Order: sequence, then structure tokens, then C-alpha cells
Amino acid sequence: MSIQDALAEAEKRSLDLIEVAPDGKPPVCRIIDYGKFRYEQRKKQKEAQKKSKQMEIKGIRVRPNTDDHDLDFKSKNALKFLRHGDKVKFTVIFRGPELRHKDIGQKQLERFIANLAEYAIVDQPPRMEGRRMTMVLEPKKIMPPAPPEQGAKPSAKDEDEKSREQAPAGDGERPDSAPLQQAEPPAVQENPADEAPA
Repeated sequence: MSIQDALAEAEKRSLDLIEVAPDGKPPVCRIIDYGKFRYEQRKKQKEAQKKSKQMEIKGIRVRPNTDDHDLDFKSKNALKFLRHGDKVKFTVIFRGPELRHKDIGQKQLERFIANLAEYAIVDQPPRMEGRRMTMVLEPKKIMPPAPPEQGAKPSAKDEDEKSREQAPAGDGERPDSAPLQQAEPPAVQENPADEAPA
């Protein structure tokens, strides 16, 4: 259909002629209400934004003299962020004479890379920015399953099932069906001073 015929048809229907695929051979046009078309486009765009995950950059800061245990703890936090789908920015902050020992900061960042190698890839390798050394890790596309947490307390449900398994089988009565004897209340002793006449 020629452009003139399409414009005439659109005018006859009181609608607009919209080019929807300009790169196509031949270009594709539709006869529709332009206001409604724009509304639907915005609606689709909002839905796509809701469904798409916004990747955040979480930050972890350490110093060159940070202890090994603290580095392990921060690695676990970084793993939580990576599992959530966020990037993690590691920052080693140098103060005063610590700036002479950039190699210590480099080793710390390499340790983070080694600890998180199966969960993340290096997005930005370690580099100095003034008095800070930074590095960014991003989560791998396919994450391995989470390791079971060590030292986790069993839930109340698990404890209840375990106690039922250990309970003796039977009808719930005592094994020696002897009746329980009730203890008698202690006898009240009279105090002779209370009986003295007044």
C-alpha cells in the first residue's frame, strides 16, 4: 500500500498512521490511535522495570591491619551480597605510614578473590585511588548451591521429632505399673509458748 493510500485510510478512520518498524523492508506502519499507543508503550516499559532486578553495589571496607577472622567474616557478608545478585566493592583504606605497605592491601584483596572464586568474577581488578585500593566483584551467572551453615541451631520442629524418636515405645504408661504413693503433708508441731495463758 502506498503512503498516500495509508494516510487517506487513517484519516477516514480518524486515527493516526504510525511507523512501528522503520528498519524493516519495506517499513511497517500501523493505523492506530497515537495517544493509546504511547500509553501502552509506557505501561510496558514500567512493567519491564518492575521485573528487572536493579543491581546494587555493596561496599566492604577494610584496613591493612584487619585481622584474619574479620576478613573471613567480611567474606561471608560479601557472599550474602553476591547471592542476592549485587556487586561488591572492596576498599582497603590506608592511613599515614600504612600507605608504604600497599602490598598488604593487595594481598587482602587477592584473598577475597580466592575465597569467593566459585561465586564471583572480578569486574574491576585491584587499583589504587588516592589513599584507597579498590576492587569490584560481580556474581557469576550460575551460582553453586549454598553450603550448609556450620554451627546452626536445629529448629524446634527438628528437636521435637528427635525427642519422639528417642522416647520409649508403648501406650504411655510406666513400665512398672505400681501405683504412685502420695506423700503425706508434714505434721504441724505445736509450740508450747503459744499455749501459755495470758
